[in-house]
Amino acid sequence: MWEAITNSPVIDILDILIVAFLLYRLIVFIKDTRVIQMFLGLGFLLVLSYASSSMGMIVVGRIIDTLQTVWVIAFIIIFQPELRSALTALGLRRGFGLMRAPDEIPAEQELLEAVSRMSKRGLGALIVIEREVRLNNWIKKGVKLDAEISAPTLESIFTVPGPLHDGAVIISNGKIAAAAVILPITEREELGYVLGTRHRAGIGISEHSDAIVIVVSEEKRSISLCHEGEIRRGLSMDDLQIELERIHLRKRKRTRRPSTEKPTEPRST
Repeated sequence: MWEAITNSPVIDILDILIVAFLLYRLIVFIKDTRVIQMFLGLGFLLVLSYASSSMGMIVVGRIIDTLQTVWVIAFIIIFQPELRSALTALGLRRGFGLMRAPDEIPAEQELLEAVSRMSKRGLGALIVIEREVRLNNWIKKGVKLDAEISAPTLESIFTVPGPLHDGAVIISNGKIAAAAVILPITEREELGYVLGTRHRAGIGISEHSDAIVIVVSEEKRSISLCHEGEIRRGLSMDDLQIELERIHLRKRKRTRRPSTEKPTEPRST
């Protein structure tokens, strides 16, 4: 019976689907990152290795084999942050990425109202919206609230000198799961010259997960959005709402367009 199963065409189809899924995840991982440069280098070495083997170049073949070993070690060392983030996301992802992220942001209007009011008041804020990748590890490090999402609640959390204002709020399962959460700072050194700690923390958690992060600058009262390791700064409330809709692939009619001016913001904390 086992032999009949292993010889079944279903196994071949399953084999192809698994390989296709792994290739898709690999492409997503290396897309628009410096990793692709390393893969191009590896591809060149493989082609050169095949050519030297075909033409009987023994010395060249041994050198290339050595370089391939060095390449693997260098890849692990250089891209340790990216590999760690990818493995973390894979391990914490609901259904290993087979389930869709939520199509709606919980209590979106309350959230937008809170961001608008905090921006006008000059309250620094860092709000993380959990999507498909679970954020339990970071929720445990903060002060657990399990509170309903409302503009007054969010505003009070980030009001100075409240005990919870320093750190991030994480929204999970339709609730304010935790506050005063310390987030991982992005390891991209070049951002340290143009962004403050709050913004780099927002980018950092977006590198470790698929979360949406809203940052309100205390100094400039500007609004930023972080997602998938990227940041958009200097957003108006209309821009923010459109960005949220874009991320969630919602197709509702948009009555307003974002500003065509390129958003900029000096260093903030």
